[in-house]
Amino acid sequence: MLGLLAEHGDEGKILAGGQSLVPLLNFRLAHPENLIDINRIGALAGIRRKNGHLYVGTLTRHSTMEHSRVVGENWPLLTEAMKFVAHPQIRNRGTVGGSVAHADPAAELPVAFLTLDARFKALSRRGERTIAAGDFFITHLTTALEPDEALVEIEVPPVAPGTGYAFTEFARRHGDFALGGASVLVTLDSAGVCERAAVGLLAAGPTPMRAPGAEEVLAGERIDEKVAREAASRAIADISPTGDIHGSAEYRRELIEVMVRRAIQKATERALARGGSNGASDA
Repeated sequence: MLGLLAEHGDEGKILAGGQSLVPLLNFRLAHPENLIDINRIGALAGIRRKNGHLYVGTLTRHSTMEHSRVVGENWPLLTEAMKFVAHPQIRNRGTVGGSVAHADPAAELPVAFLTLDARFKALSRRGERTIAAGDFFITHLTTALEPDEALVEIEVPPVAPGTGYAFTEFARRHGDFALGGASVLVTLDSAGVCERAAVGLLAAGPTPMRAPGAEEVLAGERIDEKVAREAASRAIADISPTGDIHGSAEYRRELIEVMVRRAIQKATERALARGGSNGASDA
């Protein structure tokens, strides 16, 4: 695989699940000279938990992560996000790494990994490097991967005790691309005050985005409806979603604001219900 990438460069494209690449080929938006099929490289698939961190192989199928007990018990935000990904047939074939490398700002997994402060391991004949999620997504359908590099593994740090989660999105039909959405983590202390928040935005710009303004509003507060509304308003202050036939830019901004508010409220409720523990296990 690495040899072929080094040989063909921009004219070589990795084929994993094909659920993103094949549509691009059909619409002539991508026209590589060579396809590099990695489906038989079993070492690139799998989910493991080590020292509290989650490691997901790039070839892991969506459905495998969706039904993973390790993921569901320790990183439930990912499990919730998976339920919005297309349809079961797509999830049975699509891969986690393929979704991340495709970098669609309306896709669920890129923004969920961004919210979780994931790190992406890239490999080439030149060596290995790890890229933080905040540096990985460059613009629409473009990542920091070099032409001779392959995304081989995703690392997700542990979620702090007392953390609640929520993933919300709105699409015209279930399985369609989201018109807007939010991915939220809220960590509360024993008194119910927010110690830390992570707010990710779906379909809000050319890349998956974090909303640092919203995160600042939430930190140090007892989150009620007023605080959630203020944070949601801050979340959309600097975004510029693209309008199309499905909704204008202004419509999408207002939609994302609602999705953020709902996600904050739901994540806070879950954090309070968890009683200061995230129930993590090494199972």
